Amino acid sequence: GWLLPGSYPSSGQKRELSGVSTSSPRSPRMMTSNLRHSSRSTGNEPDSESPNLRAALAGGRIGDISHAIQSFAEANGFSVVREFVGHGIGTSLHEAPEVPNFGAAGHGIRLLPGMTLAIEPMVNAGNYGVKVLPDGWTVLTRDGSLSAHFEHTVVITPGGPQIMTVADF
Repeated sequence: GWLLPGSYPSSGQKRELSGVSTSSPRSPRMMTSNLRHSSRSTGNEPDSESPNLRAALAGGRIGDISHAIQSFAEANGFSVVREFVGHGIGTSLHEAPEVPNFGAAGHGIRLLPGMTLAIEPMVNAGNYGVKVLPDGWTVLTRDGSLSAHFEHTVVITPGGPQIMTVADF
């Protein structure tokens, strides 16, 4: 995230890294799957193929977003990380509520207009387990499989979710 006067937007995009093997046949599909799941839109409206963002509706529940992330990832043969979650964001970088990448629809707190969330699917090609290295920052999958992460700051509005972190690459 970066600090704007009085607020913290948060965004994360995945990139294939030079020198990192992406020869696995699952790599391009995982990158595309997670990117589509987050958003392919070039404006502030969620893409029609973004079930996690489409689930971020006023009157819905946090679990609706969580369930959309998990269902989409698992339907595409991937798992979702459980040790890290999305979060509320505003005058602090990490605020309540937590937005898990897994869960049951219809559960959790109700989504209200004006809530601002960092929705960040973390998808693994293998098992969902991860480990944090001693530096306290580096995270690897426990089984050595590939992983992808994407994040958007989304505002819940009466007319639907608004993406605040659209980048034009």
